[in-house]
Amino acid sequence: MAGTRAAIRYAKAVLSLASDQKSAEAVNNDMKLIANTIAESKDLSETLQSPVISPSVKKAVVLEVFKKSDKTTLSLVDILISNNRIDILGHVALKYNQLFDQSKGIELATVTTAVALTADLEKKVLVKAKELTGKNVEIENIVDESILGGFILRIGDIQYDASIANQLNKLKREFTLN
Repeated sequence: MAGTRAAIRYAKAVLSLASDQKSAEAVNNDMKLIANTIAESKDLSETLQSPVISPSVKKAVVLEVFKKSDKTTLSLVDILISNNRIDILGHVALKYNQLFDQSKGIELATVTTAVALTADLEKKVLVKAKELTGKNVEIENIVDESILGGFILRIGDIQYDASIANQLNKLKREFTLN
């Protein structure tokens, strides 16, 4: 992914600056909003990526959309515009969120299920994930009907696949080998 290394560097710099200014939490909220907005808005994403649209127009668009952001976040936008890197704003926001969570000892766990998690089941998954990692865990639930049932839990680079689709595939392999 182009710009990933640069996004990490910008995110580290912004986190350091925000921490020094005691605004890391506010900037984290801004970065979540920015990442979600860019991911959900095709028009905004295309505007930031477009080589035809001038940097001043891109800056005006970003400042209008995120006008209630912290001054550190707005400074990041200025720096990205001046360095002609505004196209990686979404990546910087995602990396900032990851680095912020790491600094707070929070791990992100993705749970893929065939149906949405209930509150009770989510509590059980949180307990199990905390037991496995020893860290505070935030859960992101992804609904994928193709797994048929069960769940797939991914924490960092650890994956536990207890889906019905996986169990059926194991049975299929076992029968084809015999």
